[in-house]
Amino acid sequence: MARTRHPLAALVALFAFLAVLVPLGAGPARAESNGGVKVMPLGDSITDGFNVPGGYRVGLWQKFTAAGYRVDLVGSLFNGPAGLGDHDHEGHSGWTIQQIDANVVNWLRTQNPHTILLHIGTNDIYGSDPAGAPARLSSLIDHITAQAPNAELFVATITPLGFLDSTVRAYNAAIPGIVRSKADAGKRVHLVDMYNALTTAALADGVHPNAGGYDKMANVWWRALLSVPGSIGEPSSATAGSAPHGAGPAARAA
Repeated sequence: MARTRHPLAALVALFAFLAVLVPLGAGPARAESNGGVKVMPLGDSITDGFNVPGGYRVGLWQKFTAAGYRVDLVGSLFNGPAGLGDHDHEGHSGWTIQQIDANVVNWLRTQNPHTILLHIGTNDIYGSDPAGAPARLSSLIDHITAQAPNAELFVATITPLGFLDSTVRAYNAAIPGIVRSKADAGKRVHLVDMYNALTTAALADGVHPNAGGYDKMANVWWRALLSVPGSIGEPSSATAGSAPHGAGPAARAA
């Protein structure tokens, strides 16, 4: 059901859009490799962690370490709190699908990730051609899978917005079919339902999740990763017995 747009939403949209153009605390990657499985968080300011430095990566990292997984987050950018054990990521504030697509091949060549967490499209909702976003996403996925055919690519529906909900829902509705077509063609592509994990109450500014919202995102990514064997390797023997494999995936692996 589409949400009725309140006059205030236009102002919220404007300020939120301007905000995503200015990354806070982001900088060049520092290659914090621990020799673990390379995982690339890929997307826009929601991957960067706007409002909450590190965003979902903080909670996800805590799950990796608590369950005994050795994961090396990779990317050309670096941010987040000291408690985040690996700050590297590829979350570019304000970027659209097309901007990610124009750079992704070089990033993949440089970082060679085993697993990619893709959450992209929010800035396309504000753009001049939101209806064309699914086709742009499909092309991006093709370029990722061509460059990294053995990587596990997790493609998320985007989180809700406090406005333009019908546009968000239309974009998200196209993603399962796109992912299914790639998987049917033999690509290692998996669908992650992120939209239904959050409500607008989990947003700090109508666009970006608050701390609780990012924690929900971390939970969804975690269950998605556990649903695909080998996507983050295997836990160490010391903690393998405590890893929550039996929790059941909240994502649909295509």
